[in-house]
Amino acid sequence: MKNQVTFPTVHLFGLDICATTFADAASGLLDVASTDGGAARIVVTPNVDHIVRLDADADFKTLYRRADYIFADGMPLIWASRLAPARLPERVTGSDLLVALARVASQQHIRIFVIGGMPGQESMLTAAFARVYPGIELEIYCPSMKFDPQGEEGQEALRRVNAFKPGIVFVCLGMPKQERWAFAHRDAMQAQLVMCVGAAMEFALGFKSRAPLWMQRAGLEWCWRLASEPRRLWRRYIVQGSRFAGLLRREWQQQKGVTTNNKGGVK
Repeated sequence: MKNQVTFPTVHLFGLDICATTFADAASGLLDVASTDGGAARIVVTPNVDHIVRLDADADFKTLYRRADYIFADGMPLIWASRLAPARLPERVTGSDLLVALARVASQQHIRIFVIGGMPGQESMLTAAFARVYPGIELEIYCPSMKFDPQGEEGQEALRRVNAFKPGIVFVCLGMPKQERWAFAHRDAMQAQLVMCVGAAMEFALGFKSRAPLWMQRAGLEWCWRLASEPRRLWRRYIVQGSRFAGLLRREWQQQKGVTTNNKGGVK
């Protein structure tokens, strides 16, 4: 039977976000990855861009809520939790989780399957993982840019995962493809943990540099990424960021109403 790892949660932006430290999150997920039985557990790590996109797609948000573990990737979500009765203690990013879990998995012989990268890069990425995480037991599938989560390539990804039987599947396809694939195939998947982590592989292998630690802690990592890739990321951080401000105002009003009702008052 699969290990029943649970965390306290904070309800924020319509999601039950795990209120835990990074160390406890990583430890708990490793317990899940190393325990057989049951359907695969799905992990998502929302940031500001995700919150805005989820608000615009109610059907996808309903699907997203079905994740077993939702961790706050973006620092603005940590700040926003100050509006709620309970707070999120710190960020638990997909990039950091991939690194931490890959390191331990390579030592404990937990198999890892990665879906992502550009077509034809399997050998190069496998060699890069072996260099950075010596001893890792890994297979990689790099689908085309036209990847359909429930189409032929989606089925091929499932077939390869089930043939390998990994403890952890890192799905690095970007939102929403990675989440749609994970939820579509969860019940048929012979894996313990499925982590939707976007571009985390590029940081974990050193292909892209993350912001200095002080910028991460100050909530300024978005500035670093925007300066690194302005053409690709300007919309995410400028346009989506301004929309998030509106959602934050709405969340504040909703949280204020919850607090008032809990005190016996009226909205």
